[in-house]
Amino acid sequence: MDLEDYLPKTPGDPLAALTKQDLDPLSVDELHARIATLEAEIARARARIDHAVNHRSSAESLFKR
Repeated sequence: MDLEDYLPKTPGDPLAALTKQDLDPLSVDELHARIATLEAEIARARARIDHAVNHRSSAESLFKR
């Protein structure tokens, strides 16, 4: 599957722009910083997913009684 399949179709979307940014002018240190920032954002998104799943599970168990 292509990366384009995961990106929103909205023009001017920051995520789409980020994936198209030219990495050639960046130094190794800048690339490491970029990776750290992206990994932190991935962790934040995963935490939000976990929260949503746990919230839904809690709600479902509450209403199944």
